[in-house]
Amino acid sequence: MSTFIVIHRTLVIILSLLGFSSGVSATSIADRSIIAQADQWEEPAMPFYTPRKKTTPRARVGGGLRGTDGKDPEIVALVPDHVGLTVKQAPSLSWFLSKPTSLPIRFTLIDTRSVKPLHEGLIPTPDHAGIHSLNLKDLGLTLEPDVQYRWYISAIRNSESPSQDIVAGGIIERCEFSACLVETAVDLTCDRQSVLRNAVRGFWYDAMACLCELIDANPSDQILRRQRAALLKQIGLHGVADWDLRSAQALLR
Repeated sequence: MSTFIVIHRTLVIILSLLGFSSGVSATSIADRSIIAQADQWEEPAMPFYTPRKKTTPRARVGGGLRGTDGKDPEIVALVPDHVGLTVKQAPSLSWFLSKPTSLPIRFTLIDTRSVKPLHEGLIPTPDHAGIHSLNLKDLGLTLEPDVQYRWYISAIRNSESPSQDIVAGGIIERCEFSACLVETAVDLTCDRQSVLRNAVRGFWYDAMACLCELIDANPSDQILRRQRAALLKQIGLHGVADWDLRSAQALLR
């Protein structure tokens, strides 16, 4: 808040205490206008991610964004480096592509109780760099409660040599709805407030998926971009967060 507004509010209080009156109250229409503007200038709330369970280290595959100067793209799973939670049967998974590519993209989902993948197949290759989402509902996939699943996004450089794939991924677990409802209020809506609530309650996938959905609908919204960057930085993905903020600024030019 500016020094001018602080001084202005102080004067209003003093005048009120002195009984100042000139046909209107000390807090005049003009005063209210300035105060309203000050409220608009206040810093918007940033989401704060709080894991619900004891975290398991090294759950994220692929690490962070290292650079975009190489020939091949980098892929980053937008997940914490521990098991992330969701309350949805078919949540959305978010990932980052550093540059456009013609390489085939494969999605793999593995139930950790089994060796064989629950699903493995190609998905459309994005035509642009940036953050992308994959909704399991579109693939006819659902998650069982209290089961951990590993998921991977892979760019296939050589179909004859899987070791050359560019791979990123993480681990997701669905919290049983009734159990989550008992422990804390579950927010299945998607708006700015639900992002804040789900993040602080530890539902990483639901908070991030909703933010991505809101940003897809409002790409130039700087507050939404800052909120997503804040979440990404909290889990160590500073490179992706910085890229996202730069791309948001470019939309305003």
